[in-house]
Amino acid sequence: MLITRKVIWIFSLWMMVSGASTVWSQNYPTRPIRIVTFGIGGDTDFAARLVAQGIAVPLGEPVIVENRGNGVIPGEIVFNAPADGYTVLIAGGNFWLLPLFQKAPYDVVKDFSPVTYIGKSPLILAVHPSVPAKSVKELIALAKARPNALNYASGNTGASSQVAAELLEYMGDIKMQGIPYSSGSMKIISLMSGQVDLMFDSVGVLMPNAKIGKIRALAITSAQPSMLAPGFPTMAASGLPGYEVVGSTGMFVRSNTPATIVRQLNQETVRLLKSPETRERLASDGAEVVGNSPEEFATSINSEQMTIAKIIKATGIHAE
Repeated sequence: MLITRKVIWIFSLWMMVSGASTVWSQNYPTRPIRIVTFGIGGDTDFAARLVAQGIAVPLGEPVIVENRGNGVIPGEIVFNAPADGYTVLIAGGNFWLLPLFQKAPYDVVKDFSPVTYIGKSPLILAVHPSVPAKSVKELIALAKARPNALNYASGNTGASSQVAAELLEYMGDIKMQGIPYSSGSMKIISLMSGQVDLMFDSVGVLMPNAKIGKIRALAITSAQPSMLAPGFPTMAASGLPGYEVVGSTGMFVRSNTPATIVRQLNQETVRLLKSPETRERLASDGAEVVGNSPEEFATSINSEQMTIAKIIKATGIHAE
């Protein structure tokens, strides 16, 4: 009898807490939401500000963007925040790929709940005009003739630009020198000034400079040709069959955030992403809209982690 009463009491308490949680999440939001993202001026910063502006009105509360550096810092801030939907992370693919390279203070899969895959960004391979190569094949031939003579601007550990360059080395059977940069703007400045010979970066960053002759664009890293860079060959069609690397941007909240809040954030963000205006603005930044369900985004993360893990094993990519 005592056991039965105890079970009933626990069940009643659970119902009360569950009910309170449901009511609480149904009233979400009742105060400003902050989106934590990486450094100012990058692709994730652009996406974060676009999303913040677009979901603030339908949610009925201000949405503030906080730029909190690179590496593990943005993820750590959200990891240490309450699981209440008021602290959101918008991060690039290096957020969920970084743990493949080095130890992180959180587990991406266990400690975060995916909200939606915002967009994917094929990269462009570009060289300084002084580099005597007008195609990927010519660049590979040049690098083979001059081992370790060419250098490239590399992004943060796990960034798509780093993976793209090291995959080029591996598949092209060449050796180059990687120079790490924490600032995306400094990378492009170094390329235009000739301090580095080549780099991979987003279409939005490199194509404007290629059009005015400051740099020479050679190929795009997506598996198929992209309307973001019409007329440019893929790396795969330029002598590297199977080559594919794309940048990614996604939205996350702390794990254990009420499902109703995750769904609400997903619905408002996807609605925004599917609008023609948002598609056009992201395309101008070199990104193709995805906008899917949390479950689909989780599947994409798992697939990308498995793919990059294979590349790491094959190439020996390491933290810069």
